[in-house]
Amino acid sequence: MDKIAVIAEWIQQSKYLVAFTGAGISTPSGIPDFRSPESGLWNGVDPYEVASIFGFRRNPQAFYDWVRPLVHITSEAQPNPAHLALVELEKMGKLKSIITQNIDMLHTKAGNTTVFELHGNSDRATCIQCFSEFDGKPILEKFAEDGEVPRCPKCNGIIKPNFILFGEQLPYEQLLGAKKASRAADLMLVIGSSLEVVPASELPLLAKRNGAKVVIINSEPTPLDKQVDLLVHGDVAEILPAIIHCMETIS
Repeated sequence: MDKIAVIAEWIQQSKYLVAFTGAGISTPSGIPDFRSPESGLWNGVDPYEVASIFGFRRNPQAFYDWVRPLVHITSEAQPNPAHLALVELEKMGKLKSIITQNIDMLHTKAGNTTVFELHGNSDRATCIQCFSEFDGKPILEKFAEDGEVPRCPKCNGIIKPNFILFGEQLPYEQLLGAKKASRAADLMLVIGSSLEVVPASELPLLAKRNGAKVVIINSEPTPLDKQVDLLVHGDVAEILPAIIHCMETIS
């Protein structure tokens, strides 16, 4: 039996399937990942200068200059076949939740209903001085047009999108929900994640310690490859629809 068929069978047998997704599920939608040698978002920059809370407080312009192209790309991106396959799994009653490291909100746009966004999203934004909260979309749209660092209309402080930078704690409720789902899972599909960013990368191991089978579907090796039950290298936008097709064939 090939790996696609094995995964399809495991999903059919599963009572509590959880998906854990990283940047690799969104690259087919045109959103660059962070670590690819030529196109990654970290190329040519120091992540701790442009994408840490300490760097942001010191030089918010550097952060906004770095993130500006991503704002354009993300606003226009659409869910790809991998996202849509996860929607199908939810409609089948198999997929209980998605834990994602992504900030692009494509899982929600695709139609999944229970999504734990460990690294936040751009839907809201907060003043780092008075902590007033705002709708993030118009703020980022205005910044994308004029390139000016957004400031709070109440105190003139710098406004930061509500995604998590290095040095910030993960959102408590999202992390709590993700840990609960990981413990409850009997099968976890890790999709398009390098599994290099903690504490998010520890959740597949939490699932495995609690008895779940763990499958990694990714284009590149990860630190957990030798610890999981099944490893599939390839394009997630091809593999996930193939799994759905196989499930339909054997059902």
